[in-house]
This record gives sequence, structure tokens and C-alpha cells, in this order.
Amino acid sequence: MRTQTVLAVDQGTTNSKALLVGAPGTVVAKGTSSLSPIRTPQPGWFEQDPEDLWQSVLAAVAECLAAAGASDIVGLALTNQRESVVAWDRATGRPLSPVLGWQDGRAVAICHTLAAAGQDDIIRSRTGLPLDPMFSGPKIRWLLDALGDPGAGVCVGTIDAYLVARLTGECLTEAGNASRTLLFNLATLAWDDHLLDLFDVPQARMPVVRASNAGFGVTRPVGAIPGGLPVVAVLGDSHAALYGHGITRPGVGKVTYGTGSSVMIPATSPDTTSAAVTTTLAWLTDAPCYAREGNIIATGAALEAVATLLQLPDVGALLRLAATATGPALSYVPAFSGLGAPFWDREAVGLLVGLGRDTTAAQVARAGVDAVAQQVCDVIEAVSQAGEPLDAVYADGGASTNAGLMQLQADLAGVPVTVSGVAEVSAMGVARLAWRTLGADAADPLASPTTFEPRRGGAWREAERTRWKAAVARSRGVPVKGRP
Repeated sequence: MRTQTVLAVDQGTTNSKALLVGAPGTVVAKGTSSLSPIRTPQPGWFEQDPEDLWQSVLAAVAECLAAAGASDIVGLALTNQRESVVAWDRATGRPLSPVLGWQDGRAVAICHTLAAAGQDDIIRSRTGLPLDPMFSGPKIRWLLDALGDPGAGVCVGTIDAYLVARLTGECLTEAGNASRTLLFNLATLAWDDHLLDLFDVPQARMPVVRASNAGFGVTRPVGAIPGGLPVVAVLGDSHAALYGHGITRPGVGKVTYGTGSSVMIPATSPDTTSAAVTTTLAWLTDAPCYAREGNIIATGAALEAVATLLQLPDVGALLRLAATATGPALSYVPAFSGLGAPFWDREAVGLLVGLGRDTTAAQVARAGVDAVAQQVCDVIEAVSQAGEPLDAVYADGGASTNAGLMQLQADLAGVPVTVSGVAEVSAMGVARLAWRTLGADAADPLASPTTFEPRRGGAWREAERTRWKAAVARSRGVPVKGRP
């Protein structure tokens, strides 16, 4: 008997992955394809080639299906990098612009103009998000300006909508992805006419919003993807990871370690008053599930930058070098295009604090690792101050496989950190939603987890956090206590 599977596609910043997942939650086959390096045509600009992105999806699927053997694919599920935007031709799916990456800061002037007009509070109250160029709306406005008058057939949206268009020909976006745009109202669960007007974005240019498991058309045959597959479920990657971990109660959160990092925890209400962390729509099925989230712009990117600085071959070599460090600790603030949560300060600058004549490469490497864990702790503290204290954390993403970093994370946060035994938690999460939509229930994908308990005391934790906060203050140009 042929195995029934869901084809789960996970399109990320650095690669695309494809998994065939059976109804019990078993992975039948995998495929992956790397993307070309991110382009930085100007400082703070981050672009990707949308055709390269699409071809990476096709390559990952082809590798996965070639390894699968005989199986009946009953549907496709999609998870994607969030906030990145692209314009495409509605009729053909042909891209008309580069992908403006989620970390891209070129629309900062648009945000400054709206803030000067006193619009930031109303934007936050309706969307749960701060007025920041990380989110999609300012980038969409920038793209429309750059395109001039491209005609009525142009659609502009996030990566989920672009991939759905390439897969099915439909111009649709998923509600959780839409909630990351600054154009979506958390109360009405729809595009907000007032916000569209503020950003001067015609609704006719935007894809239609669908619930996370409402169906997104059927595939057209392209590459190894067969025609006629229903696109059953779509989730943003961080949302899919939350779903994949099976986290449903406040007090438990997840950290996804990628190019940047996301700390997310289910919320008891769609309250939008916190200035440090966002309120977002985690998913929309029979009812909306809201979450508090803090977005960190550079974590994996911070490690890559230090590895390059030290002329190391890769991040793995950096992590090994960091483990050998002795002597005084340095503080490294990777504010390459400012800082995200909980500061939302695009004027912050990157710096390395504590250099001496005897500073070693290992100490610099350790500072890079420390920066990842410290930034996550900044968000965990902000989430707690917003009324959602965390007593346990689940971790996923590339850096979560490093035991030294995960132990440091547990020590600095003062809570247990559990790392999934499944590497592809986002893909498994959206596959799980697809199977539930199709009437089956997938098993919990957290196979063989490893838990890191805090080992360091409160005095050590306080000293380390104080050192880090002083470095962040310098990065932001804030006077440090006791210094001019």
C-alpha cells in the first residue's frame, strides 16, 4: 500500500526545504536547496533574487520526491520567511522586482514621515506592531514608488503570496503573514482601509487574505511538483514553529534561531499596548490564535559576521573556537541595520566593547555567541514585562543544535531550554496543520528532545546581563551610568 503524505515546503532566508510527511508525523523524505547570497546594494539594504528563490523551492522538492519512492501526495503545505516582499505579474507570476528582505531598512524614511505625522500609535493599536521598516507595509510602499505605474496586473505581497501565485496562479495570502505587514487589522482580521491609505497602498495591488487552513488553490504542474495538489495550509515560519512545538498555553514560548531570531509565546488576549514586543496573529483556523513576539534582526547573521571577521571557514569553526575562550568577556552588539525588539532602534550601531591589547580571537568568537543568547534574553525579559512571563522555552533552528549555546541560553534566561529532536520544526508544524485540516492528526513532532537546565546562579546572571545592557546602551548612544 502506498503511503499517503503531505508535501511540506519551508522557504527560508538562506535555503528552501521540502519534506514528505505521513499522517503519524513521520518524515518519509527530505530535500534542500541553498539560495544565492543576499545582496546588499547599499548599507542596510538586503535583497534576494525572486527567481532564484523559486528555483530553490523547485530544486528542494525535486530532491525530496526523488528520495521518496512510492507515495500518494494528498496535499501541499507551505511555510515561509516573513515580512520580505516582492512584486509580480498577476497573470504570469513573473517577478517584477527583487525580494526586499525582512531585515531590509531602506524604507526607514517612510516610517519617519508617518511617525512625524503622529501615526505610530494608531498603527500599533490596529496591528500590534511598531512602525518599523522590518515590517512589510513600508517596503511595499517603497516598491510601488520604485515601480512607478506598473499597470493593474501587478500584485505586491509577502513570500507566501508570491509562492502561492507561482504554485497555483492565485493571488492569495495567509492571515498570519498578513498580520506582519502593518496593513492588517488584528480586530477585524482583514486589510485595514485606513492603514492602506496611510501607506498609500491600493488594496487592488494586494493579495486576498485567507485563513491559515482555508485552502490556497491547486498546483499547476511545474518541475517535479505534480498538478492538482490542493495547497491545504500556509503559515509564516515562526508561527509554524510554534504550532510544530505544540505550544498552546501562556508561560511556554519558543525561540527560532535563524539569520535573525524570533521569540514567540501564546497570548491571553490581542492586547497591543506593549511598545517592546509585538502582538501578532499566530494562525487563523476556526478561531484566531494570538501571540506575543520579539523579533531580533541579527543572530545567525551575527555569528556569520564574526566568522568572516576572524577569517574562519564557517560558523561551526566559530562555535568551536568560542568554547576555548578564557579571560575577560567582550560584548558584541550586532546592530548592522539597527536593533529590533525590544528596542526598535534603527539608529543603533554595531560595536565590540572591551577590546584590549591581549584580546584573543577566541574571546571575540565567544562575544559573538554571547550576543545571540543575550539578545534572546532581552526579548524574554520584555515579554515578561508585557504580562506573559516565561517559565520554559523550546528552541529550534540552526543554532539550537549547539549545546554550548543552548546551555548559555538557559543560564542567562534562568529557565529550562528544550531543543527539539526534529530539525525541521517549521515544516513539521505546517504539515501538522495540513493533516488536521485533511481530517487526520499528526503525532507531536518533538522526538527525543534535549533539555538544558540553568546551572549558573542569580549573581552571575545579573552581572552578565548588566555588562550586556551597558554595551547596548553604548550602541544606542544612551549614557551609561557612571560615565560621561
